[in-house]
Amino acid sequence: MNKTELIAKVAEKSDLTKKDAEKAVSAVIDTIVEAVAEGENVQIVGFGTFEQRTRKERSGVDPRTHEKLTIPASKVPAFKAGKGFKDIVDKK
Repeated sequence: MNKTELIAKVAEKSDLTKKDAEKAVSAVIDTIVEAVAEGENVQIVGFGTFEQRTRKERSGVDPRTHEKLTIPASKVPAFKAGKGFKDIVDKK
């Protein structure tokens, strides 16, 4: 499912117009992205938690030249599914 299909489903389930559903979906996504970028966790009970994680500096190899290099530390977004979400996917 892509963003357009998600917006159509949200519009259908909530009796909103597609335009209003698009605004709502975009607002939720933008809010989550901004919060995680600032280092905040976004926890939605029953769904999951969006968070920022730090990757440590590590060594790697350039596949073209086989030269060893150092990959710098970085911050990456992460999602951890909640119990309710996991149970539905696993159909328990």
